[in-house]
Amino acid sequence: MSEALAVHRLQFAFTVTYHYLFPQLTMGLALILVLLRALGLKRKDARFVEVARFLQKIFLVSFGFGVVTGIPMEFQFGTNWAAFSRGAGSIVGQTLAMEGVFAFFLESSFLGFLIYGEDKLGEKGALVVTFLLFVGSWLSGFFIIVTDAWMQHPVGHLILDDGTLVLESLSEVIFHEWAWWQFAHNMLGATVTGAFVSTGIAAFYLLSDRHVAHAKTMLSVTVPTGLVACVLLVFPTGDQQGRLVAQHQPITLAAMEGLFETSEGAPLALIGQPNVDRRHLDNPIEIPKMLSVLTYKRWDAEVKGLDAFDESLWPDNIPLLYFAYHVMVGLGTMFIAVFTLAAFLMWRGRLATTRPALYLLMLFSPLPFVANTAGWMTAELGRQPWLIYGVLKTADGASPHVGAGNAMFTLIGFMGLYTLLSLLYGLLIVRELEHGPGGH
Repeated sequence: MSEALAVHRLQFAFTVTYHYLFPQLTMGLALILVLLRALGLKRKDARFVEVARFLQKIFLVSFGFGVVTGIPMEFQFGTNWAAFSRGAGSIVGQTLAMEGVFAFFLESSFLGFLIYGEDKLGEKGALVVTFLLFVGSWLSGFFIIVTDAWMQHPVGHLILDDGTLVLESLSEVIFHEWAWWQFAHNMLGATVTGAFVSTGIAAFYLLSDRHVAHAKTMLSVTVPTGLVACVLLVFPTGDQQGRLVAQHQPITLAAMEGLFETSEGAPLALIGQPNVDRRHLDNPIEIPKMLSVLTYKRWDAEVKGLDAFDESLWPDNIPLLYFAYHVMVGLGTMFIAVFTLAAFLMWRGRLATTRPALYLLMLFSPLPFVANTAGWMTAELGRQPWLIYGVLKTADGASPHVGAGNAMFTLIGFMGLYTLLSLLYGLLIVRELEHGPGGH
C-alpha cells in the first residue's frame, strides 16, 4: 500500500468514525422520543413528555454536531477519492442526494418545529411531528446504508468501456436484500446506543438522588427498548447479515473468523489471535462445528478458509478485522446480559434501588459507541482490498494527485478541530444534564 493511499484511508476512517458518534445517538433517540410521547399521551402522564423534552435537547446538540462533522466527508469524495467519484458518482450520487434532500431537510425541519413550536402543536401534534422526525432520521440512515450496501454488493449498474459505472436500475440498488438487512442491523445498533445512553443518564440521576421520578419513567421505556433491540441485533438481523457475507464475501467471513484452512464442520473461535505469517489462530478457544451450523445450518458443512482464495484478495489487515468483529460480538452479548438483568430487576420493582445494577448501566452507556464502531470496522475492513466489491480496488479509487503530505496536513487539522468540538460538545451536554428533565 502506498503512503498516500494509507493516509487517505486513515483520514476518511478518522472523520467518518468521529462523525458517526452523533448520528447513531440521534437515530436511537428518535425512536425513544416517539415512544415517550406516545406513552405520555396514552397514560396522560406529564413525566413522559418532560423526559422527551429533555432528551430532545440531547438530540438537538448531537444533531448539530453530526451535521458539522458530516460536511467534510462530502468534500473528501472529491479531494481524496476523486477516481472513485468520477467512476461511480452517477450511482452513489443518487442515494447521497436523496439522503440530503428527502431525509436531512425533513429531519432538520421537523426538529425545528418541535424545538421552537411545540407549545402551538399540542400533545397530538407534537407526537406527529416527533414521529416525522423519527422518519426523517431513519430515512437519512437508510440512504447512507444503501450507498454502503451497494459498495459491499454492487447491483443495478452497467460498466462502460472506459470503466465508468452508470446506473441501470435504481430500484434494484435501493431494494436489494443486502441493503435492507444492513439497514435493519444498523438501526438496531443505533437504538441500543440511544437506549444505553438514556438508561445511563437515568441511572446517574438515581444514584445522585436527583430527578428520581423522571429517571424511573425514563428507565421504564429505555430498558425494554434496549433489550428488544439487542435481541433483534443477534437474530434475525445479525444472522441474516452473516449469511449474506458468507454468500457474497466468503473471504471476509474467513478473515472475520480467523479461519485459515477450509474445513468441514468448521469451529467457531471464541478467543484467539490470528497469526497471518504462520496461517494459524494462536491460543484458540473454539466451539467445534459451530461455524458450519451458524453459516449453513449443517454440522458438516464446508466453510472456505483463507487458503481457498488468492492471497492478493485477502483483507489487508486481518488481525484488526478479526478483533473488530469479536469486539462487536462480545459487547453485543454483554449488552443482552445487562439489559436482561435490568429488565428482571425492573419487573421485580427493584431496579431503581439496586445501586450495583445502576452503576453497571451507567458504566455500560459509552460501550455501544465502541460496538457500533467495531461493527463498521468489520464491514469496511472486510471489503478490502475493494472499494466497490469485485469492481474497483481501493488503490484505484484514490486521488492520484493528492500526496501523503497534503492528506496528513489536513488529517492533523481535523484532529485538532475535532478535539475542540469534543470539548464544546461535552460542555453543552453537561449543561443539559445539570438542568435535567422537569426543569428542577
